[in-house]
Amino acid sequence: MIRKEVVPYLAGSLIFSLFFHLIKLEILAIVCIVMCLFFLYFFRDPERIPVDEPDSVVSPADGKVILIKRDGSGLCPDGYTELSIFMSPLDVHVNRVPFDGVVKKIIYTPGKFFSAFKERAYRENENIKINFQTQYGEIIVRQVAGSIARRAICWVKEGESLRKGERLGMIKFSSRVDICLPSVFSIRVKTGDKVKAGKTVIASLK
Repeated sequence: MIRKEVVPYLAGSLIFSLFFHLIKLEILAIVCIVMCLFFLYFFRDPERIPVDEPDSVVSPADGKVILIKRDGSGLCPDGYTELSIFMSPLDVHVNRVPFDGVVKKIIYTPGKFFSAFKERAYRENENIKINFQTQYGEIIVRQVAGSIARRAICWVKEGESLRKGERLGMIKFSSRVDICLPSVFSIRVKTGDKVKAGKTVIASLK
């Protein structure tokens, strides 16, 4: 499936391609066609079926694990473990619910657009924080905008009851997603691992 958010990007690229073709700038017209293909690829939204492990937590994003920080942080409460996942422009950018729960709170924080790998991005970038109330405590997911991805989109609403693997939102182009897990969960990934949203198990009940 292709996300409907692709429409303005696709339309713009096609219009410019036609314009460049009409004024005989064929190289630029071809570049615009290539951009169309990239946008179709980028806004893909494949179906994902979570693994049949009721007490497991699945990754909220596609990408690479770049940080595992235990015992609380600026984002996570004390006793929690934080994982950060970097999404490159080639990853699927649809984010998914990591565990069954109810959306308790959604907080949008405006900010900067530093590269997702930089330490300042963790503290200062624009982000959307979604708090889920689960049977094992609160799980926090944070969508962080980056230097290329300047738009995080959250599709869920406060009070919604969601199942693991359901679509949560997306971040356009590349950025990162952070997740905070309570101490009842044991981490099953390590820094550098590649993960897939709604599919890869990143933690399970101890």
